[in-house]
Amino acid sequence: MRTSSSRRGRGRRTASSTLVAAVALATGTALLAGCAGDDGADSAAGGGQITLRVGTFGSFGYDNTTGAKLYAEYEKSHPHIKIEESNVADGQKYWDTLKLRLSRDSGLADIQALEVGYIAEATGPAMAGKWVDLGTTGGADLGAFLGWKVKQATTADGKVIGLGTDIGPMAICYNKDLFAQAKLPTERSEVAKLWEGDWAKFLAAGETYRKNAPAGTAFHDSASGLFNAVISSEPVQYANAKGELDYENSPGVKKAWDTAVAAAKGELTAKLRQFDEKGTWNAAFKNSRFATVACPSWMTGIIKEQAGPENQGKWDIAAPPVAGNWGGAFLAVPKSGKHAKEAAELAAWLTAPAQHAKVFGVNGNIPSSKDTLTSPTVQEAKLPYFGDTPVGRIYSQAAAGITPAPISRWDGQVKTFLTDNGILDIEQRGTDPAKAWENVRKLVQDKIDR
Repeated sequence: MRTSSSRRGRGRRTASSTLVAAVALATGTALLAGCAGDDGADSAAGGGQITLRVGTFGSFGYDNTTGAKLYAEYEKSHPHIKIEESNVADGQKYWDTLKLRLSRDSGLADIQALEVGYIAEATGPAMAGKWVDLGTTGGADLGAFLGWKVKQATTADGKVIGLGTDIGPMAICYNKDLFAQAKLPTERSEVAKLWEGDWAKFLAAGETYRKNAPAGTAFHDSASGLFNAVISSEPVQYANAKGELDYENSPGVKKAWDTAVAAAKGELTAKLRQFDEKGTWNAAFKNSRFATVACPSWMTGIIKEQAGPENQGKWDIAAPPVAGNWGGAFLAVPKSGKHAKEAAELAAWLTAPAQHAKVFGVNGNIPSSKDTLTSPTVQEAKLPYFGDTPVGRIYSQAAAGITPAPISRWDGQVKTFLTDNGILDIEQRGTDPAKAWENVRKLVQDKIDR
């Protein structure tokens, strides 16, 4: 995840630019070129070595630098294979570029990551035939995954186009130093009690923080991030029970919108756009500009990277007001790839329970495999950056409370319109909420063909 700027979600699960395992960090345009097939690169004389290219967004935790070194492990046991990863920080740009490449059947990586916000579109009639059925290629144990995770990646005719990487159970990460300075409790169980059961209580805690806030800080990082957190905890999100887009009548969207607008209008946020290209949001972690961030499991890796070693031990994790799932992703194999068989084998290996556990131990991504999720490896896990915080227990308990909402093929796009073109305008430009909502409606009407 996993969130991506749409993500992990993964809402905006676009995590960070940490993935640099033989990686070409790139913009969407560079990714289009960088993932393109290159006959010369794969024609290695000698032992017939092939290169498998993996296209990702956010922080999947596979790389050989800051991740679990899974690529190096696989290459060691498969000496004829070299793995290269291309990573894009912005999940929306990643998806837009991927759709273009799919329409042309060119420029595709051998493995493409898919964010849960777009999985319904990827399994829909226009794209379902573009992917290898990973349920029939061998190597993947579909029974090892959470049932609802497999269902999300299954087409109408029963093909499984994606293997689950992670899920995104929610928590709230908070800066203990800033809480102490604002005269709020710092012990995680006491912090969780501040907002237990109600996002309105979370806003109330923000009001308390604002009254005693250290200079130059805000309670929360982003109203858009808060929107994604609230919507992730709602049983009805963008789609109705039939999987039809119905965001205008969704009680979940209304609650998330109203909560995010209240935070923005109440000056409770740092007015940041998560995963912005200028790195302003990233820098705000290091400079301790905000005290809380909605924290799906994959966010812990971002905090570690962006807050840096000088802030180690300052961040802790508390239960969220309401359990939810923000993000999660899959690995898929395009049919048009030159090495579809080898790519399917690598995808199955990367998403096997043993590798899920390794990624969690390094990156904090909560696995989508049942046995790994309940194993002592996860249940008893701690991440050194967060000290003695029982990270595994917190997130596995949150995962147990997840009830997946119906999804439609347009969820990711609508989410981006609501956050980047609606709430962000309210937060940063002072746009009237009614006007911002109308702007979102027009974008949906103009950009989405239903």
